[in-house]
Amino acid sequence: MANTPQAKKRIRRNTRRAEINGARMSRIRSFVKKVEAACEAGDKTAAAEALKAAQPEMARGVARGVLHKNTASRKFSRLTKRVAGL
Repeated sequence: MANTPQAKKRIRRNTRRAEINGARMSRIRSFVKKVEAACEAGDKTAAAEALKAAQPEMARGVARGVLHKNTASRKFSRLTKRVAGL
């Protein structure tokens, strides 16, 4: 258990950040799932619209530090390829 005031504050801050980051990752996953669902349905226009909405969300995750830059780039690339293949 933490003894110093700094360590106690770090624990409080970490729990707050974990909650915020978890919500942000969940939001990103939801956007990605919308693209994947549209691809599964074979609806190219809906998939393109969902992809257009997911891209800035992933970029925001990179900027906030919840996603690595290359991870977001890879996911976006794969989704773009799937949408283009419809």
